[in-house]
Amino acid sequence: MEGALLITGGTGSFGNAVLRRFLDSNLSEIRILSRDEKKQDDMRKKYNHPKLKFYIGDVRDYQSVVNSVRGVSYIYHAAALKQVPSCEFHPMEAVKTNVLGTENVLEAAISCGVKRVVCLSTDKAVYPINAMGISKAMMEKVIVAKSRTSSETVICATRYGNVMASRGSVIPLFTNQIRAGQAITITDPNMTRFMMTLDDAVDLVLYAFEHGNPGEIFVQKAPAATIETLAQALTSLLGAPDHPINIIGTRHGEKLFEVLLSREEMVAAQDLGGYYRVPPDLRDLNYGKFVDQGETKISEAVEYNSHNTSRLDVEGMKALLLKLRFMQAVVRGEHIEPEE
Repeated sequence: MEGALLITGGTGSFGNAVLRRFLDSNLSEIRILSRDEKKQDDMRKKYNHPKLKFYIGDVRDYQSVVNSVRGVSYIYHAAALKQVPSCEFHPMEAVKTNVLGTENVLEAAISCGVKRVVCLSTDKAVYPINAMGISKAMMEKVIVAKSRTSSETVICATRYGNVMASRGSVIPLFTNQIRAGQAITITDPNMTRFMMTLDDAVDLVLYAFEHGNPGEIFVQKAPAATIETLAQALTSLLGAPDHPINIIGTRHGEKLFEVLLSREEMVAAQDLGGYYRVPPDLRDLNYGKFVDQGETKISEAVEYNSHNTSRLDVEGMKALLLKLRFMQAVVRGEHIEPEE
């Protein structure tokens, strides 16, 4: 992998994880495009690396995107509004960043002759019930549509669930509540979520980068756990097995379980061992034959969700938690911020 790489939204958890992988690679330059000058300054001081370049801008603004894309060979598009409650109350903001912002990134990539773009999506884009998921589902449609006409730029996507101990996730919240002697606040103990580490997320993006064809979506197989199991694993690791739990009910726009592949996608998906590859829908606007013939296999398919994937018990959840640098530090009694 040679040339320059741009990471949109690069001051977040994913951007930092990619930097740790690639600062000593053959890449000539790694560019960070984001809005927050304070986070960029923190990163500049933290890494202090000549390969790292920073661009203040917003994916909503096409010109600032173009300025950061010129001369780039590859793009990881991670900029997004990701918090479900905030997108519920401000849905047009989610549209501006997640849908229109992606359009800007892809247009700039095609115009500037970028070789490959990998866009990051979410399990909430499948059968979406909240504004964040709906905006990400639309983002995926934009990706597939653009990939049909971008002969020089390969555009593909990854889709993954919650990243454990990333900024804004539930593991740091539960940990802080336990340390502060406060009851753990659980929405629904039976709610399941896919459990992925930040390294898993980066591995998935690299796999898509190396193997992706235009319009394809890649999903990594991942275990899941109930929120109750997660809470029990955390209280056990922190030596507070009888810590009180307060069930507060489901928040705005939350599902009981998340889906990584729909039934419709499972019909066409290729099982690659640790990953699924979902080819794009390449039908044209002549739908007559599909209306006449139908798709019997779709009604027989089963979606891939956090209820029917491999399920972690408390011990399995503890073992996965202890792979996280965040949890290793917490268990040692150190104060550490969530993965940036």
